[in-house]
Amino acid sequence: MSFYDYFKSFRYTSVGDLKEKAKKYLQKEEGKGHLLSPIELEGRAIAKSWWGKAWCDNLESYADFYNRLERGRKYVRNNAVVDLQIERGKVSAKVIGSGKTPYRIKVQINELGKAEYKNIIKESSTHIQNIEELINGNFPEALKKLFLKKEGGLFPTMADIHFECSCPDVADMCKHVAAVLYGIGARFDKEPLLFFKLRGIDTEKLIGSAIQDRIESMLSHSQAKSKRIIRENEVNKLFGI
Repeated sequence: MSFYDYFKSFRYTSVGDLKEKAKKYLQKEEGKGHLLSPIELEGRAIAKSWWGKAWCDNLESYADFYNRLERGRKYVRNNAVVDLQIERGKVSAKVIGSGKTPYRIKVQINELGKAEYKNIIKESSTHIQNIEELINGNFPEALKKLFLKKEGGLFPTMADIHFECSCPDVADMCKHVAAVLYGIGARFDKEPLLFFKLRGIDTEKLIGSAIQDRIESMLSHSQAKSKRIIRENEVNKLFGI
């Protein structure tokens, strides 16, 4: 790439340009039968749930990322993240930019250590009171502390995140990567169990552990007398026997 072409690639892309390019690209790929998973926000809020907001807040706590995050928010809010796929320990995405084709981004997240994994399974299961709520994609407030812990928590540290983008920007983090990191928060907002998948946590094992914990708790209290039990003489009085 020539010196001129390199700087030409950084030409300003307006909000209208981003939206229009993203719309045309998605229509074109849909016409080809390609299934993409774009980030499409409702309004300007990237996330509405406590866990989605917490992911975004955690990103903004990384001082080294701060300068690029603002431009990343612009891109994700204007539908520039046209595809985002979350797998175990990695995210692959496509982001519309100033180039003719979307830039390709890869984000890798270090997996949890064995001790961290075991501790998170244990702590999560003891805080999950409503299994149905978790399965339906609602994280109980009791899990918030586990998410936000600085050490041994679910959120990755800055050192745990590795990324690359096909754009010519030589910065450690370009705006396209920043858009994808915010896009992850938006995706978690609607599909929170994907967060466990990204960190390499088996959700079936997590739910199974939570169910087992509930069963053991119920059995341990099965012999305890309840104040709500009606004695036989009280039943007789109640029904006039």
